[in-house]
Amino acid sequence: MTAVRPSYPFTVRSRDVLAIALPACFAFITEPLVGLVDITIIGRLGDAGLLGGLVLGALVFDFLFSMAYFLRIGTAGLTAQAVGARDRDDGLLHAVRAIVLAVAIGLGMAVLSPLILWIAELALAPQSGVAEAMAGYFYVRIIGAPLVLLNYVLLGWFYGRAAATTGMLLQILLHGVDIVLSATFVFAFHMGVVGAALGTLIGELVAVLAGLALFVRHYGGVRPLLARIAPGALREGAALRRLVSLNRDLMIRSIALMSAYGWFAAQGSRMGEVALSANAILLNLLLIVGFFQDGIAQAAEQLSGKALGANWRPAFHAAYRLSFAWGLGISIVLALVWSIFGDAVIGVMTTNEEVRRFANEYLWIAALCALSFMPAFVFDGMLVGLTQNAMMRNGTLVSLAVFLVAALALQPPFGNLGLWAAMHVWFIARGLYFWVALSRKQALLFA
Repeated sequence: MTAVRPSYPFTVRSRDVLAIALPACFAFITEPLVGLVDITIIGRLGDAGLLGGLVLGALVFDFLFSMAYFLRIGTAGLTAQAVGARDRDDGLLHAVRAIVLAVAIGLGMAVLSPLILWIAELALAPQSGVAEAMAGYFYVRIIGAPLVLLNYVLLGWFYGRAAATTGMLLQILLHGVDIVLSATFVFAFHMGVVGAALGTLIGELVAVLAGLALFVRHYGGVRPLLARIAPGALREGAALRRLVSLNRDLMIRSIALMSAYGWFAAQGSRMGEVALSANAILLNLLLIVGFFQDGIAQAAEQLSGKALGANWRPAFHAAYRLSFAWGLGISIVLALVWSIFGDAVIGVMTTNEEVRRFANEYLWIAALCALSFMPAFVFDGMLVGLTQNAMMRNGTLVSLAVFLVAALALQPPFGNLGLWAAMHVWFIARGLYFWVALSRKQALLFA
């Protein structure tokens, strides 16, 4: 006879969504802002080769770390479900297992760094001046790989517990240190892209130390924390199999996502330094918009996961409806802001007139992404909270194939305009797939 899951009713209102979404927005917005600051710092040196090297170096780390982003989203989803199910340890075992995995993967990345850089140069085909700057940036940043992944786990645990304000403060700390030190190293010590990388590395270290201190304090110290972990609990078979399955599918999903962005950047690189730099500026503006949407996705993630853990379908329906309502409102505002002020921001980010003209030419189609990618972002959050990793994996792979077909069809006749149009096709395809798949699966999730 199948056991009946208990239910723990709770209500979801707009204020519940915003209590998570607003701090998360402010936290996530610091990530692309750091990219913008680094690009602006190097861009104001007026050297397109240095700027291109920084852009491609940052892209390599976006791709590399995206393969381990499951450490954040997987930890957040499992922790949110544990909270909904009234787990007294707030998902401690999920977090500790992920911490161990983060350190192991990060050290592996550092050891394999020469191979990783060789593959990156082969894939992105940088020109000589760009390649030199890219390598300098890469070899400093790769040292901090374990720190980046530990930050992923800690943020996942905080957001899974709806401690969005704490997550926000940690992100602000990380990127605040990064911005100040990067500017100092580049302008005061003339360290170029290496200085920008070193500022990021130190920021990551400071954030990890602060996050671990808060994590340990939540459980009353190191000894009480260890006392909560039963002998052999970290090696429990079913939990490990679930973690491996979740991580595998989320890794495939992340690789597919970054493959699309990598293709986009590589096509820009093949059009020359000006196209590469201009598209990178527009893409960073898109990432700012995306991280605002990630705040809504974070609320959808925590509330959906909590609803599943509590086995309370009305809460899930409310989270679904309110997340999309607020996501649409934010998207409209961001698209208008980007359209109106994008030209001025581009002018601040680079002094290269060719890059500025090229970026302004495609500003309008890039700004429309604020609307086309909103559904995919919100569905991503819900699926993470529900730990529907296979659905996320399949939808991302299908939409990647759609994107590549669209890019191959649209870029040859329309150039860079066709490349941006293919991005819209990709976002819309992801959203449609998730909508259909989740509609079919929803009734099976809540007993």
